[in-house]
Amino acid sequence: MSERIIGTRIESHDKGSDIAISVSHLSKSFRLPTERSWGLKQAIFNRLRGIKGYRDQQVLSDISFDIKKGEFVGIVGRNGSGKSTLLKILAGVYYPSSGQVVVNGNLIPFIELGVGFNMELTGRENVYLNGAMLGFSNSEITAMYDDIVKFAELEDFMDQKLKNYSSGMQVRLAFSIAIRAKGDILILDEVLAVGDAAFQKKCNDYFASLHGKQTVILVTHSMENVLQFCDRAIMLEQGKIAVSGTPEEVTKAYTKLFEQ
Repeated sequence: MSERIIGTRIESHDKGSDIAISVSHLSKSFRLPTERSWGLKQAIFNRLRGIKGYRDQQVLSDISFDIKKGEFVGIVGRNGSGKSTLLKILAGVYYPSSGQVVVNGNLIPFIELGVGFNMELTGRENVYLNGAMLGFSNSEITAMYDDIVKFAELEDFMDQKLKNYSSGMQVRLAFSIAIRAKGDILILDEVLAVGDAAFQKKCNDYFASLHGKQTVILVTHSMENVLQFCDRAIMLEQGKIAVSGTPEEVTKAYTKLFEQ
């Protein structure tokens, strides 16, 4: 087994383990300014007076769970419960304040589709640009180009500049490129909601095809998606795990939050 330690996040490649992600006593806080310090003199004066000028906001608190290889796990909770922060820690975007994350395998985050797109380039040029950012060679992108365009349903628009695309067209293209990246673990942040109804069905069919083949973590507000796709689910409330169990158990608990 080889491990690469990044702060308190560990990337592991233990082929014998049946655990894809292990989270142990994970906490995350952010330092938020409470007042401005106008210049070095004011900052020193505030320090001498014992004025911190910031407060710590606890976003996640002592979270622990394991996800097995091949599981499709939903993460739910109200806005501000810490879902997206948790995903970004798993993806390596944020470092935890304390605790440990072990990621066993190659992880692909679907968090912000279209990052790296250039509005002044054509759709075709952006396919090659974004594909290169995902680690594909020029020949690999050429080989998959037709499939990318067909899935995105943009055959007639690829030589237009991206700034002339609608937001829906941009998301469809970004999604179609992103799913070509082959990883052991996929992290999805409400990505199932892209495009119109017909394209959403195509996305749903794609993710249904992953069931049991790849490890998938889905952050969502859609209990329908939790029930349709997930093997189990975790509900966060105020930065802590409130419920962990079957999709039915977590859906029931989540629904009750809004009945209070």
